Amino acid sequence: MVGTGDNVTHPGEPSAVGHPTAGVQPYYAQRAEVLGQRYGSVTFEEVHGGVLDLLPPAPARVLDVGAGTGRDAAALARRGYQVMAAEPVRELREVAQRLSPCENVCWVADSLPALSRLEEPFGLVLLSAVWMHLPPTERGQAMERLAALLAPAGLLVVSLRRGVPPTDRVMFDVPAEEVVQDGERAALRLVRLVEDGVDRLGRAEVWWQTVVLRKGGE
Repeated sequence: MVGTGDNVTHPGEPSAVGHPTAGVQPYYAQRAEVLGQRYGSVTFEEVHGGVLDLLPPAPARVLDVGAGTGRDAAALARRGYQVMAAEPVRELREVAQRLSPCENVCWVADSLPALSRLEEPFGLVLLSAVWMHLPPTERGQAMERLAALLAPAGLLVVSLRRGVPPTDRVMFDVPAEEVVQDGERAALRLVRLVEDGVDRLGRAEVWWQTVVLRKGGE
């Protein structure tokens, strides 16, 4: 649920003309309404049940990167967190704010690998179905940036869509082991690897893994 720009720059949003992942954003912009319904058909608890016990106590600051249509951001806000939702696709942000308006969610037009509009530390950073959109050349930089945004002992939760990537958008099949290695290089240690198994939306060709990394020592 992340994109890095199309050939039109909206006011206040970064341009990604010529960016290698520019093809991601038009797909999501054009399908924002449909995707809002699709993503909302499964709950935050169903998708992230394998890591709920690791979440920091509320009201920790939480960053939802590639927040899409806002399912996870709204659910986290309902749990008492102060949520920053970073989403570069204007159409997805508009759907999110209509379907799941919430006072404890602040939306910002920003994207990996730079996340240049964010500075404050977060106790939890969530990337749900986002990492697979990053090309190999950007993943190291992105991980370093995420590590820098984590508060001491903060958690990074990365859910990975696995399987043969679709042809209608830019996507890569990234194994959990690679994410763990990138995290270790950024001084993040593995806390848990969840084999989520089958796709909650019923797609036979898709399966999921979730990597949880922590900043700092034991």
